[in-house]
Amino acid sequence: MNLPSRESLALHPLSRRTLLKRCGMGFGALGLAGLLHQEQLLAAPADALPQVRPRAKRVIHVFLNGGLSQVDSFDPKPILTKNHGKPLPYRHPFTPFMTGHAMASPFRFRSHGACGTEVSELFPHIGSIVDELCLVRSMTTSSPIHESALMLMNCGSLSQLTPSVGSWLSYGLGSENENLPAFVVLCPGKGRVPVKGADNWRSAFLPSVHQGMLVDTAYRRVDRLVENVRSQLAGPQQQRRQLDLVQQLNRQHAIQRGQDDALEGRIASYELAYRMQVAARGAFDVKDEPAHIHRMYGDSDQARQMIIARRLAERGVRFIQVWHGPFQPWDHHNDIFPKIRRLAPECDRPIAALILDLKQRGLLDETLVIVSGEFGRTPTVQMNDDGTSGKGRDHNSYGFSALLAGGGIRAGISYGATDDFGYKAVENPIDVHDLHATVLHQLGLDHEKLIYRHAGRDFRLTDVHGRVIHDILA
Repeated sequence: MNLPSRESLALHPLSRRTLLKRCGMGFGALGLAGLLHQEQLLAAPADALPQVRPRAKRVIHVFLNGGLSQVDSFDPKPILTKNHGKPLPYRHPFTPFMTGHAMASPFRFRSHGACGTEVSELFPHIGSIVDELCLVRSMTTSSPIHESALMLMNCGSLSQLTPSVGSWLSYGLGSENENLPAFVVLCPGKGRVPVKGADNWRSAFLPSVHQGMLVDTAYRRVDRLVENVRSQLAGPQQQRRQLDLVQQLNRQHAIQRGQDDALEGRIASYELAYRMQVAARGAFDVKDEPAHIHRMYGDSDQARQMIIARRLAERGVRFIQVWHGPFQPWDHHNDIFPKIRRLAPECDRPIAALILDLKQRGLLDETLVIVSGEFGRTPTVQMNDDGTSGKGRDHNSYGFSALLAGGGIRAGISYGATDDFGYKAVENPIDVHDLHATVLHQLGLDHEKLIYRHAGRDFRLTDVHGRVIHDILA
């Protein structure tokens, strides 16, 4: 089979007629590979194989899109509480909207576990497992704007059209399961998506087979979870015959005009979709789970998609991204406290259950779990246009928190710190490129060597930045 080469620079648009004439060329080759050497379909490029000893095989990224407030969740600030309603002792850094005086968190923090890490009362279940976590309190990013911050967190670039983290991992490591995508995106949206939509899980200039596959976890039936996973007009045997016929036609076309590498990547996706008809139910149907597992996770959209994430991890999916919901559920410019009091319980129990479930199955050591948003929120109150208090918090790119667990990460530690008010990282700051470099390192990839040549230059996830944070590695 001829997958897209490194020299293939872009996917060129095709007319419908041209697509129909050419779209079968890969099916027969893939079918033959299935009979002879299916493992070749899973192989990564020879020069992108692990360059360091891998500690993890896969990543689950729980994305709290919109920006979780660090001072209301995992970064307690007693001095902020003492100075509630007073001006900060330094000039406010730039934020998209005007902010006013210090605004303390109304939520109590208490220490948990043998490590004694303090966690907000909003997250009691996560607090109960802090001995399994590395709590990073010094994350930073380069943009306080949702769109560009999302692109940086997910694709490593504020503005360039570059591949997402999951696409890089799919490209660099291949897949462990021929019947499922290497990169799956879960979001309970009922047709709605997060800000920037598919740009968050794009393959960009990488072959299209590395694009993330979106699964709408708001639906419970497998046929609704994965759109068009089964044909409503033909059974598997008839579909196979159709694909074989298209293969014969395209052999003739290839002899006359030659193959198209970019289209072959698209064909590989079609063939994967055909094979998924059998695998999808086993991966996505959570009704098979025993009662005690449902009790552990709860019965909600978040619980269901965390169970699906664990089932995908068991089946070798390389990168699983779990979004809290469409648009920006954690974006609270007004009335933040009642909103996060409602949102936190939606994910607190399922996240803790996911980590415990992975551990009891022996999967946590080889699965790196990340919980984060694209940035944090200000410790100051956001002001309305008329100068009154909106009782919310603005975007904060200067310091926020992230949770890491498993995958060779040190457990039971807190790393880094923000200032006394929780605004800026002042101790061991970690930027997004550092996080990406560390993730790749744990999966056995050197972030400076995982490259793809496009448009005359070598691209990588971390661009010209990034350092592995060895202090948080076990």
